[in-house]
Amino acid sequence: MNDVLLVPTGIANTASVTAAFARLGVRVRTSVAADELERAAAVVLPGVGAFAAGAAQLRDLGIDRVLAARIASGRGTLAICLGMQLCCEASEESRGVEGLGIVPGVVRAFPPTVRSPQLGWNRVQSVGEPWCEEGFAYFANGYRLVEVPPGWSSATTDHGGPFCSALRRGAAWMFQFHPEISGSYGARLLKAWLAACAEENRC
Repeated sequence: MNDVLLVPTGIANTASVTAAFARLGVRVRTSVAADELERAAAVVLPGVGAFAAGAAQLRDLGIDRVLAARIASGRGTLAICLGMQLCCEASEESRGVEGLGIVPGVVRAFPPTVRSPQLGWNRVQSVGEPWCEEGFAYFANGYRLVEVPPGWSSATTDHGGPFCSALRRGAAWMFQFHPEISGSYGARLLKAWLAACAEENRC
């Protein structure tokens, strides 16, 4: 796998994602064309900022259904931070706004007993999930998915209680943290995802 297609939604720092893949020798192309997103072997959906703005952008670009279909079928897709939250049904951050609905559940705010947003390094725990090794990753989030959705394998992190910090279905992977700025740990996860995409395309 020597190139990936990145969705430039306007709600993400695409430069850091592009740089992370470049360090792995992988070329990043950008496109919001639905037919290209449907054909691509590996697609990255990054995101930062507000849930409502992200959901609106995907729909305005006309790529929400294509992304939903890819992820639902476990095709090579990587959703990062807000990108992961947008795959859920809804978020407490933006009541009344629907997400892509591929991941069952509502994204909820951290409890008032802990700092929010969570900014900095935290441990990713992946007992029994060899696809996502344990390690420390960089987080920047005020909301999270608490319950592991059925049909997905998961890694968790604790901040005011455990929450889903990584999800996987086939070659569709999601990280609540930012692997692109999580040092060697994040780089290993990106390489593992690329390998999963390559394996999928050999099948």
